[in-house]
Amino acid sequence: QVELVESGGGLVQAGASLRLSCLVSARTLVTPVMGWFRQGPGKEREFVAACNWFGSATHVEESVKDRFTISRDNAKNTLYLQMNSLKPEDTGVYYCASGRSWTNSHRTDNYDYWGQGTQVTVSS
Repeated sequence: QVELVESGGGLVQAGASLRLSCLVSARTLVTPVMGWFRQGPGKEREFVAACNWFGSATHVEESVKDRFTISRDNAKNTLYLQMNSLKPEDTGVYYCASGRSWTNSHRTDNYDYWGQGTQVTVSS
C-alpha cells in the first residue's frame, strides 16, 4: 500500500509561484514513475509532469514546461512541483500519483495510487 499526501496549494495572484510537495509513504517504496496531474473546474483530470525513480528523466506537459519543474528527493520520500508565473488557467486540484510505466507517464490509467489533492487557485 502506498500513501501519498500533497501539500503546498493555496490562493495566489497571477504571476506568483507555488511549490507543491507530495510525501510518499509505503512499506516498500518502489515507484518507477511519479506524476502530477490537475483537474480544473468542469474539466477532466490532465497530465502535468512526471519523473522517473532517480529524477534523472522528466516529462512536462508542453503548455507548462516553461513555468513548471518536477523533481523528487528520495531521501525524503518527497515529490515536488515548482510552479512559477502562475496563470488563472492553472487553477484546479493538483494530485500526485505513483505509476508503473515511464513510457505511459502521461496516462492516468498508468497510476495505481493517488493523493487526495491540493487546491491551487490563481486570481487575475
